[in-house]
Amino acid sequence: MRLIFAGTPDFAAHHLQCLIDSDHEIVGVYTQPDRPAGRGKKLVASPVKQLAQQHGLTVLQPVNFKEEGALNTLTELNADVMVVVAYGLLLPQAVLDAPRFGCINVHASLLPRWRGAAPIQRAIAAGDRETGITIMQMDIGLDTGDMLIKTICPIAADDTGGSLHDKLLQQGGPALLQALQQIEHHTLAPEKQDDRLACYASKLTKEEAAIDWTQPASVLYDQIRAFNPFPVAYFSQGKDRIRVWGCAVEDTPAATKHTAGAIVSADNQGIVVACGEGALRLTQLQLPGKKALSVRDILNGHGDRFAVGSQLTGSQP
Repeated sequence: MRLIFAGTPDFAAHHLQCLIDSDHEIVGVYTQPDRPAGRGKKLVASPVKQLAQQHGLTVLQPVNFKEEGALNTLTELNADVMVVVAYGLLLPQAVLDAPRFGCINVHASLLPRWRGAAPIQRAIAAGDRETGITIMQMDIGLDTGDMLIKTICPIAADDTGGSLHDKLLQQGGPALLQALQQIEHHTLAPEKQDDRLACYASKLTKEEAAIDWTQPASVLYDQIRAFNPFPVAYFSQGKDRIRVWGCAVEDTPAATKHTAGAIVSADNQGIVVACGEGALRLTQLQLPGKKALSVRDILNGHGDRFAVGSQLTGSQP
């Protein structure tokens, strides 16, 4: 079939590669405009654009489809299907209707749970035991269209946002190709979503990554895993913001004698911090301007910063 692809980050680029390796013809690739990045704020192409250019594919980067001629350009591609993966732009009805069989989306959750921008991280933070990939026929709503293919992916107790992203990446490509095969052979069996079961995965913000030590340790453990590698959970020590890359729930009765955020113990095995319920053992931290290190290495050079009984806070004062 003649396909248009629309996507922007690494997750999308992986699916574009699956289509490049298939028998389908990619007649156009849509991605977000180049963005400034790094210290020099130079314009950087998205992973999808970089991959498309490597394979000589036509790349289009409209700010939106209200631009003059943007819709006509898409329509003239005469596509059978438009495949959308983390594009970052809501599509108007005219775009959804342009391809012969409409637009389909690869979404990293078991819809209708976790509609929205950050389904992988929200699933971990909520303590979900499983997630998956949903291939969806797009409609005008936010991830509300009929479900075409669903796969299931267990969430391991030590999964992070990064590791779960990579697991779902491996499921997404085969599921997408299966959906395209069913479209081509007219064997789809669409399933409507139950809106009563819907919840929303809002975009991640750096502000919400601040650790609230009054929360139960189990809740903070899920949050810290979910926000690794972005936006990375953190606590404050004076004016310094310290990122937490690794931790474990600690079963220590001594924590009940301390206020939330107090350091209960600090040794080569980790820094134990009292929480609203239970305690967390911090095992990998990142000091300002430094790389992430094991707590063993950090205590060797900065042990005085983590004295037993000292108090950690969440957001910066």
